[in-house]
Amino acid sequence: MIFRQLFDPESSTYTYLLGDPATGEAILVDPVRDMVERDLQILSELGLKLVLTLETHVHADHIAGSGVLRQRVGSRSVMSEDAGAQCADVMVKDGEKLEVGAIRVEARKTPGHTNGCVSYVVTEEGSSEPLKVFTGDALLIRGCGRTDFQQGDAATLYDSVTTKVFSLPDETWIYPGHDYKGRTVSTVGEEKRFNPRLGGGKSKDDFVKIMSELKLAQPKKIAEAVPANLLCGLPQAAEKPPERAWAPIERMPDGVPEVTVAWTREHLGEFRLVDVRELEEYQGELGHIAGSELLPLGTVEASVKDWDREQALVVVCRSGGRSGRAAKVLEANGFKRVASMRGGMLEWNRSASSVVEGAPSCG
Repeated sequence: MIFRQLFDPESSTYTYLLGDPATGEAILVDPVRDMVERDLQILSELGLKLVLTLETHVHADHIAGSGVLRQRVGSRSVMSEDAGAQCADVMVKDGEKLEVGAIRVEARKTPGHTNGCVSYVVTEEGSSEPLKVFTGDALLIRGCGRTDFQQGDAATLYDSVTTKVFSLPDETWIYPGHDYKGRTVSTVGEEKRFNPRLGGGKSKDDFVKIMSELKLAQPKKIAEAVPANLLCGLPQAAEKPPERAWAPIERMPDGVPEVTVAWTREHLGEFRLVDVRELEEYQGELGHIAGSELLPLGTVEASVKDWDREQALVVVCRSGGRSGRAAKVLEANGFKRVASMRGGMLEWNRSASSVVEGAPSCG
């Protein structure tokens, strides 16, 4: 098997290349959008054709490259069926098997960091080499993914790691999604012995206590990365929409330009849809509209400095208050075609429109 471990210094993300020299077919695990040109160059140099991209989860610290690679070379993207990203070509179930040439991949669901995390166990047909497991953020070298937000659950993560990863042979190579101290690989045996959170005979109660006491800052790119990765790294709403007649605007007494839920639903795709709630709400019980961009209200003015003032924008929030304020801010900043969606996600749900349920994401 051709094997390469690649690194993105900005997000400390590992991307893994696996290739079958006999067929010339290849897999990338967790490609990063900003590193797509590097990955394509390596594939070309090694004479490999990319067939699959495997995502271990919906990332919150970088934008995935799977969507761009699908556009560029026709590869198919793979994610857990629980990831909440309907853009994937293959939505794997627990235990599902994939084959690329002589490379054999087993998907093992490992939720707890998020509901949609999955680890990939890889071997090669006829090989006596130890197994490889790509654990994403579920299990890191001497650590693990956080469980304090994004649908994380420490007890669930403990069960995932101990039953789905630590059940593999001790000599199995562990390749994580990230490392912040320059470490590149570990083994199941090492982590069972030395992992300070999960190893050394730690009980579930021990682990839950350890995770409850961590004080971690949120990933810097979370507001940008999560919505984009729910679309396989292709934020469709961020693309300039086609030029069409603008909305029938109704101005409220306070000057807020509004459109109805019915009009918004009918014309989706003709404007840039901006959701100004907080991340927890965007992923919460009300869900969010597929293709919307998350831009919390307090970040709007700073975030739109380089946006095209001629593009059409519809702004969404929970009930219409914050989106109304955001619409006025956008108009004050020179945007000519802006409207707040009247009634927000409450009205959208009441009218039984299609929403993306609160989807898991990973950091």
